[in-house]
Amino acid sequence: MAKNEQEEKGTGGKAVNNYIKYTGLGFQMVAIIGLFTFAGYKIDTAMGHTTQWVTAVMSLSGVFISLFIAIRSVRN
Repeated sequence: MAKNEQEEKGTGGKAVNNYIKYTGLGFQMVAIIGLFTFAGYKIDTAMGHTTQWVTAVMSLSGVFISLFIAIRSVRN
């Protein structure tokens, strides 16, 4: 069987490696956004803010950082 036929059927090593790579990338994005949101929440509670603005800023920062990392990873 030719290498292209193996990749199309999903039995090739490269196709499986790409699947694992991109699945890991999703978990990494969730972890980054979660950590930034958690840090923002802790800062807001420690400072006694009535409006959770630090949580909002930190969670958006986490989204942008995780998107940057995802785009950089996909381009390579």
